[in-house]
Amino acid sequence: MKYNTLLSAILLFFSMQIFGQVYTDKIVGEKNQELKDSLAVVKYPYALPIWGEKVAQKGYNLPYSAGLSINYFWQDSEITIKDLQVGFNNGPMHDLDEIVRFDKSSVEVGAITIRPDIWLLPFLNVYGIFGKSNPTTKINAGIWIPDANNNWSEIANFSTKANFSATTFGLGLTPTIGIGGGWLALDMNMSWSDVSALDKPAFSYIFGPRLGKTFKLHKAERNIAVWVGGFRVHIEGNTKGNINLSDVLNLDNAQQKVDDGLTKVSENQNKVDTWWNGLTPAEQKNPANVAKHNTADRALESAGNFLTTLDGALSTAGSSTVQYSLHKAPKDMWNFIVGSQFQYNKHIMFRVEAGFLGTRTQYLAGLQYRFGL
Repeated sequence: MKYNTLLSAILLFFSMQIFGQVYTDKIVGEKNQELKDSLAVVKYPYALPIWGEKVAQKGYNLPYSAGLSINYFWQDSEITIKDLQVGFNNGPMHDLDEIVRFDKSSVEVGAITIRPDIWLLPFLNVYGIFGKSNPTTKINAGIWIPDANNNWSEIANFSTKANFSATTFGLGLTPTIGIGGGWLALDMNMSWSDVSALDKPAFSYIFGPRLGKTFKLHKAERNIAVWVGGFRVHIEGNTKGNINLSDVLNLDNAQQKVDDGLTKVSENQNKVDTWWNGLTPAEQKNPANVAKHNTADRALESAGNFLTTLDGALSTAGSSTVQYSLHKAPKDMWNFIVGSQFQYNKHIMFRVEAGFLGTRTQYLAGLQYRFGL
């Protein structure tokens, strides 16, 4: 089966780290006393952040209060899928969770994002997210059924790779604190990715704590920052959708796979019935045998009903539709990140970041421009 559009829509959940590494820094040390004294007497010229002038006069060096950044983000993340239900032509939904197994499914995405931001308070940055992406899903799965000995075997398998596009929008905030060039930032954002095959936009929530240090370079306002941290993603698990059958199956070999599957289901059902009927009445009351028989009957009935309904839908494949629902989740919620930023001056910054460990890998490169507001 070629579940290209179905699974690509189902599995779209990608998470963007849009943190911008600037912060309000407490000036400390005798060598920085001149800068601290100048901040105390110079009038703060901008409306934002709120209480900006009072904080600056107490010896804090504030970044420009508004900014605009463009970022390229790439991520490859393994996912888990369960509670899969599929129906055809708005008919009954078939629970396939017991008979469909997924093997190392993942989502790869490349995205361009625009991030406008403001410092609402001296220690609180608020930003928006606007992005276009091209996700790719890579799926390996199969349909499995048991025999009389409760040994499960695969009767059909498929591997797919589907490409499509999505639009993302979201909001975020970053509380920060900085002292003498050392800083802590707690970035968090909510985003929604709009995909035509989904009933509603896919929601994700990101939390990214970072601990870093900024090192001054010889030229005024020029510095380089390095940091380490974590990246945690939570996604809305339940997904529902409705698509055309012709977008789900490779119609060139779908009928043959359905026919072969029904034959294998019938063969295994005969084996299970023969085994059960050959047991004595006492053996049929044995809880272990009862559990084995009920599991086999349930799984074979589920596979048979699904394939029979699909067989009927194939007769009108051009106009048939598929309804689906499932629960999805990242295989690992956390991964480790490292990053660095070169500040050319207080207006222009270049940033790179990488995330790894666990089952998610990600990279980000960005350019930021800041100005007073």
